Amino acid sequence: MINRVVLVGRLTRDPELRKTTSGNSVCTFTVALDNRMKNPDGSKGTSFIPCTAFTTTAETVSKFARKGLLVGVEGRLNQRSFIRQDGQKSSVIEVLCDSVQFLERRNEEVANEEMDIPPFDDVVPTEESKSLDSIEIADDDLPF
Repeated sequence: MINRVVLVGRLTRDPELRKTTSGNSVCTFTVALDNRMKNPDGSKGTSFIPCTAFTTTAETVSKFARKGLLVGVEGRLNQRSFIRQDGQKSSVIEVLCDSVQFLERRNEEVANEEMDIPPFDDVVPTEESKSLDSIEIADDDLPF
C-alpha cells in the first residue's frame, strides 16, 4: 500500500506551535490549494488541507513560515477520530509532514535580520570556486 502526499499551496494563517507532554514540538497549519475542476457557477474552488509537522520540522515552520507563504509539503495522510466538546464523535483527515519546503523568498530585509544571512546578490564567486581543478580530495575520500 502507498500513502504519499505532495502538496503545493499557500498557508491560510500563521502556523501554531505546541509542545507535547513529553516536550516534543508539534506545529499545525493549513494549506490552501486551487482545485482543477470549476464549480457549477464557473469559479474555481479551493481546498483547505490541515497539516501537522513534528520536532525540528515543526520548529522551522513555526519560526520562518507566515500566512500567505507558498510551501511544498510532502508526507502521508492520516485519519483520526475524537469526541468533540458537545459529545459528538468527529474525525479529521490531515497530512503528517515528512518535509516542508519554502518555495518563495520572504522580504530580504526581514530574513536577513532574523537569520543574519547576507543577501544572495552580495555573494561573488572567487577564482578558486570557478575552477574544479583547484579541489584537492584524497583518493580514499571518494565514494567509488
